[in-house]
This record gives sequence, C-alpha cells and structure tokens, in this order.
Amino acid sequence: MRPFHILLVLPALSSLVASQQIWDIWQTTWNGTNLFKALNPRPPLDFVTPGPIGAADIVVSHSTIYQEIVGFGATLTDSSALLLNNLKTKNPANYWSLLSYLFDAKEAANAAGLSYLKLPLGATDFSAEAYTFADVPNDTCLKEFDINNAPSYIFSVARDILSVNSAMKFHVVPWSPPAWMKEGNKLNGGALRTNMTSVYANYILRALQGLKLNGINVYSVAIQNEPEVNNPTYPSSTMSPLTEAKIAMALRPLLKENGFPAVKLIGSESNWSTALDYPVELMQVGCEHFDGVSFHCYQGNVDQQGEFSTRYPSKEIYMTECSGIRGTDWWNDIKWYTDNIFIGALEHNAKGALMWNLALDGSGNPKYPGTRSCASPGCRGVVTINSDGTWTVNQEYYMMAQVSKATIPRDIDGPSGKRIKVDVNGDLGWSLRVGAFMTERKNPTDWLRYSLVVLNCEQTNKLQATYTFPVGLTTLWWYAPTSVSLDDEPQLPAFSEHEGVQTAFEFMDQSEAY
Repeated sequence: MRPFHILLVLPALSSLVASQQIWDIWQTTWNGTNLFKALNPRPPLDFVTPGPIGAADIVVSHSTIYQEIVGFGATLTDSSALLLNNLKTKNPANYWSLLSYLFDAKEAANAAGLSYLKLPLGATDFSAEAYTFADVPNDTCLKEFDINNAPSYIFSVARDILSVNSAMKFHVVPWSPPAWMKEGNKLNGGALRTNMTSVYANYILRALQGLKLNGINVYSVAIQNEPEVNNPTYPSSTMSPLTEAKIAMALRPLLKENGFPAVKLIGSESNWSTALDYPVELMQVGCEHFDGVSFHCYQGNVDQQGEFSTRYPSKEIYMTECSGIRGTDWWNDIKWYTDNIFIGALEHNAKGALMWNLALDGSGNPKYPGTRSCASPGCRGVVTINSDGTWTVNQEYYMMAQVSKATIPRDIDGPSGKRIKVDVNGDLGWSLRVGAFMTERKNPTDWLRYSLVVLNCEQTNKLQATYTFPVGLTTLWWYAPTSVSLDDEPQLPAFSEHEGVQTAFEFMDQSEAY
C-alpha cells in the first residue's frame, strides 16, 4: 500500500506559527484494520519551514470559499424507526449507544455527528402498511387530517435523535399524495389530479404543522419523491414540472403566513440522469418558488448534477438519496461513494448528502408488502440491527463519519463547515480524492478550524516510516487564526525524511469567494 507523507503549507502570522498543530486524525483503512479510529498523534504535528514538494501536492486555498455544508445522514423510514424502536425495547443500552455513535456532534466525541435526516411524509416502499395523513376520501378541507396516522415510533425515535443532536436538520418529502387526490384513486402509482394542487399544498402545510406538534422542526420540504416514477408496487406518484411548480406557488405563501418562512422549498428529488430535463423544466416554470433542487444517485452520474448547478448557480443543491446494496464489496463501495457523493457531490455544490434507509435488518427488511423495490439481493441500511438486540454499522457509516467529522460545528449552535478550494497535483495526485473545509466560529476572534478528508486509492509495496496516509479514508483538522499575512513565510508540519511518496498541503490565500 502506498502511503503519503504529510506536508502542510499555509501562510500564517509568524508569532503564532509555533502554536499551530495537528492533534486530531481519524482513519478508516481499506482492509478494516482502522474503522473511523481516532489516532491523536503524539507528539502533535508542528508547523516549521517548508521542505521539498513530493510526487503528490495538495494545495488548499482558504480564501476561495464555496457552500456551507448542512450535513450528512440517511432516511428515517418507517422500517428504520421500527427496528430502532424494537432495539430500544430489547436492549436500551445498545439503542442509546447506537444513537450516540451516529449523531453525537461534539467535537471530541467518538461519533460521526450525523446532522441531516430525510423523513418521509406518509408510507414508502419501507413501511409496514399503506397510509397518508388524510385517508378519508374527498376531504378537500382536510378536516380529518391526522399526523398520527403515522406509526408513533417514528416520532419517538426522532425525538430521541434530537435529544442526542439538537441541531438535527430534517428534510421531509411525500412519496404520494392521498389516493383520493389522484387519478385512479390508488396510492401505488398514478398522478395527482390537476384540480388538487391547492389542496395538496395545504396537505403539505398541515404535515409540517403536525410534525412541529410532535417536536420536529423542518429544515426543508420537497413536494414529491421521484416525480417521474410510477410504480404500482409501493406508494408513488408521477408529477409534471408544471404541476409541481403550481403546488410550490400555492405552498410558498402558506409557509410564510403560517410560521414556516425559513423552511426551504426543494424541487425535483430526481436522479442525476434527469438533471438537464426535469429540474431544468421545473426552473423554467417555477424558478422563483424554489430554494433549490435535490438529486438521487441511481441513474446518471454526479457530473450531470454539476451541469445543472452551472445553469442555475443561485439554486441550492442537495444529494438526498443513495442506497447501499447487500453483498457488495466493502472497499469498492467506500471508494465509489466517497468519490461520487461525499466528495464528488459536494464538489458539484451539494450542501449535504443522504443515504437511503438509516437502519435495516440483515436481509434488507422490513419492506412494504408486495413491493418490488430493492429486490434481491436487497438494500443495505447504514446500520444493521439484529433480532438479538445487537447492531453493526456498515460502510455507509464510515464514509459519512469521515466527512461529517470534518464539517460538524466547532461551537454549540455554531456554523458548520464550508467547502473551500483544494487542488491535487503531481504524478501521483490521480490516486487521491480530497475535500477541504473551513469551520467558522461564533466568536470572530477564535481560531478557525480547517479540515481535510483524503481518500487514498493507490496500492504499492513501498513503505514510509513517518506519519502516512494509508490506503483508505483519513480526516484531520488543525486551527489557524482568523487573519493571515501573505508576507509571512509559509509553514508546514515537521517530519523526518524517509523514503516514500511525499504529499504537500499548500495553504494559499486568494481573493475569490462563492
């Protein structure tokens, strides 16, 4: 395995250089010898005068700032909530240790600090039964609307998660309108009737109000999950861009007038392959009503997300669904998801990234009766919960933990990390995928936190005797003052010289900001 020697160059105030150090490093190696392991190098890595650049050169430009990162997580489906609730009943200690390992966002915690969850509004392909919040036919005034049609364990588990991480952001989205609002009067498949746009907008508003009464404040809401999917085996619905735009036109003032002015309205919820089709058409007919759009990973590629972002640079981008598949290769999964989602989607301006089910059992169940979704070999949850009251986290956890740790707020209720510019050069730069982040502070005089997430894919038999990037994922951070002088001499961490490939991290100052 080819390691990479760390050299970190940054312009710094000369009087403060000696106190700048790298203390915290987390690693997940390709063969599982380290699994999101805190290394805490002792002694810490000090900054000294720079040496020669090696075969891979990582250049971090701290003044080129891109989007703020909302966070990372998965979907609290009915199935996930049911399994978690069962775990709480069978083994409360294991339940709370799992929630802590997933969601504790304190900087020093041995935890991922996941802070972004998707919450379905009504039944999905991972629900025990069919339901919406308005199942009484022709109730256009929504007099019989009842948020408690949802299983109670969804709300109790969500509140438990909030007790661990009060900064959790919820993205909510329905898989289908109530059957009586649709052509054919069926929950599985079909399309919304054209005369129901205002009723459906009110339905979504009532859902947000119901969630608030259950202690769940919503960060963002989408109007329809995968609006081009008409699946007769689980709750789904097609919806044209024009219809979605009309619903948004009705919903936007309702949100403002009813205490939800800050809730973001997100469109599309479609695959990358549709990036220049459905979301573009949606922007053409309803651009002013949407804060942004979201994407799923199942068709197309992440570059297509970037093409949409180039056309509509003022619109926010979110990556809101991608599922692991049972039986796939652990290391290849980590490489693909890191490359395409947890670094790649962010490079194409995503503010956050979500996997699909937060938790499933070892067979990829439970699922909606009769569904053909996630057929053999089945979907994999971020967590596998076993019937004996034990749990294990899967590769999705380790991927998200590495990048989440780099972007969680440094201060309680403080800002989360922002992506900053990073370039990878050199003959062996091709084997590194790097994300760079800066986290601001509540007190403007406190030092900023800078973080790197590095995926090393290169394999060789060369060794290196000093601190290395093993083949795998590495996250590290350091602190620097809020102001730097370009007249000061660049500095970098001290290392003894050993045979091996050297990677330099140059920390540049530029004026460009996004």
